[in-house]
Amino acid sequence: MRQVEEAVKAEILAVLRATLPPSSIPDPDARPRVCLFLGVNGSGKTTTIGKFAKLLIDEGGRVILAGADTFRAAAIEQLQLWGRRVGADVVCHQAGADPSAVVFDALQAAVARRATHLLIDTAGRLHTKRNLMEELKKIHRIASRQMPGAPHERFMVLDATSGLNALVQAREFHDAVGLTGLVLTKLDGTAKGGVVVAIAQHLKVPIAFVGLGEGLDDLQPFSPEAFTDALFAAS
Repeated sequence: MRQVEEAVKAEILAVLRATLPPSSIPDPDARPRVCLFLGVNGSGKTTTIGKFAKLLIDEGGRVILAGADTFRAAAIEQLQLWGRRVGADVVCHQAGADPSAVVFDALQAAVARRATHLLIDTAGRLHTKRNLMEELKKIHRIASRQMPGAPHERFMVLDATSGLNALVQAREFHDAVGLTGLVLTKLDGTAKGGVVVAIAQHLKVPIAFVGLGEGLDDLQPFSPEAFTDALFAAS
């Protein structure tokens, strides 16, 4: 039995390690570095943006947040709260505004203020709503038109408890914009998120970060070894 477990662990590690991003990032001097955050409602997307902003600011970065989730007024308010909490500027319009217009203004502000990073929050889209996916593609085009190569990162935030439906969601987002990384939230130290192994295997998208709790510093770089050990520790 022990041999079987070790063989399975080795297979999972091989899958996860195969998707790790390269040590050198294309255009490392691109400023601002534009990161698009995607995911369905309730995945922890806006909270992840706030934590990621703090991580960057702690490293000496200057961060601007863009509130392109204009469908919910609460989403804009939540992003503004995170901006005040971590010391990041926030560019937003009123609820119901064109998300692409927010991204356009945010990119101009990020260049003018010499920001190192622009983190874009987007609406909690459902993969079954084609019009919203088309809007996401529009945001991508606007960013690319304003700054060649942008958005440099397209992170999808996944709730570790969401199960196999996460694979369907990730595939749709990947088809729309080409994901560069996954962020796995709500792990809370237990063996959750095994579906991410399937996503990594099928889509070849690396897991960039994991969220382990509610604290400001709970967003951590992903470790294939630690993740695999946690999967088997509680099994």
